[in-house]
Amino acid sequence: MRTPIYDFVTEYVASDTVRLHMPGHKGQPVLGCEARDITEISGADALYEATGIIGESETNATALFGTGRTFYSTEGSSQCVRAMLELARRWWQEKNGTARKTERPVVLAARNAHKAFLYAAILLDFDIVWLWPEEKNASLCSCVVTAETLEKVLTEKGDAVVAVYLTSPNYLGGMADISTLAGVCHQHNTLLLVDNAHGAYLHFLEKSLHPMDLGADLCCDSAHKTLPVLTGGAYLHISKTSPGQLQEWGKGALELFGSTSPSYLILQSLDLCNRYLAEGYKERLATVCGQLAAAKTHLWKVGWQIEETDPLRITIKAPGGLSGTELADLLRRNQIECEYADEDYLVLMATPENSVQNFDRLLAVMDENKFEYHATPKKIPLAVQAEQVMSVRNAYFSGGEVLPVEQAIGRICRMPTATCPPAIPIVVPGERMDEVAVKSFRYYGIDFVEVVKE
Repeated sequence: MRTPIYDFVTEYVASDTVRLHMPGHKGQPVLGCEARDITEISGADALYEATGIIGESETNATALFGTGRTFYSTEGSSQCVRAMLELARRWWQEKNGTARKTERPVVLAARNAHKAFLYAAILLDFDIVWLWPEEKNASLCSCVVTAETLEKVLTEKGDAVVAVYLTSPNYLGGMADISTLAGVCHQHNTLLLVDNAHGAYLHFLEKSLHPMDLGADLCCDSAHKTLPVLTGGAYLHISKTSPGQLQEWGKGALELFGSTSPSYLILQSLDLCNRYLAEGYKERLATVCGQLAAAKTHLWKVGWQIEETDPLRITIKAPGGLSGTELADLLRRNQIECEYADEDYLVLMATPENSVQNFDRLLAVMDENKFEYHATPKKIPLAVQAEQVMSVRNAYFSGGEVLPVEQAIGRICRMPTATCPPAIPIVVPGERMDEVAVKSFRYYGIDFVEVVKE
């Protein structure tokens, strides 16, 4: 597969051209990558008017993922999340015409949404109706939504619904039933948007589990999370079956939230990733998935509770007497760094770039579990179903003050306070905080929160 962006930059570096253009380093090495770090010079195309080498590379990505259109982002899935919601908002207005332009749009969203979703609500000024977790003792990261619940809420909210927004896989690796939920959305003539930041690789499994192949209309992938792409590289996917205008509007929606100076280093890595995916990736992916499955089986046999996850993740539930963060510290002392840990879970992420020796080291450290899982599990704080007294936008743009969480009872949240990872807010702007919220803040190690100033 051709790599037009990478090839253009390679030729430019070899040409020894005098660089009387940005960036200011002029290609001179400090980090070592500066020679390949360029801007929109002649022939380099432009990300948001991509008709040359970037357009060709995006066409390659579209073919690889089998979508209607796939666009690049150099600002992560956060840019794509905002673009997806802008596309949905615009389609909703187009569909309903002038008669609905005074009505406030509504997005139905699973409560485990990343804070990028809330910033989109602040910028685009839509209302959120939360879909709450249906499982008992749900982690902050988890939110199972059933077809029955979604059907009920869509029926209640009617034509005001702009889109349904889900996170799958979630930070613990749990996956939503996308195909069933997509069917419910489409029966109601509603778009399904999926934050698939952790699942760019899912299309390349022997049987695809990618949201685009399961019926989603719009989807974002953080390519850098599971593919060999530099941090910040992401995809915005638009399905073949979604309204045609979405493909036409895609670039404009990304540009609305994007820098006019996208990173050509990230673009080159996205470009090279196309060739990587086209040349034997499915086989390498199948191999590492098999290795991870074997590792999970071994860990289970020696006493660890392994959660059901997407294929490239190992999520271990912490036993009694040991927290996930303490388990992470144990691994860290043995030069193994995890993706995420909290009071209840440890999350490990792998890709084909991990070696068998990496997994052997993990298993050697965790070859026995001296702790026991209690019949009565740890009591995770309930999801905070706080009273919404202001819109997310109005709360955010109000004056604020920072308080210790214990002093915030009865106050209105101004900022989406969350640790990162997982960047999932416990209370969202405009909600009034209560004792349950304070317990949850404390449980997840958050001491201060910003509230609307009285």
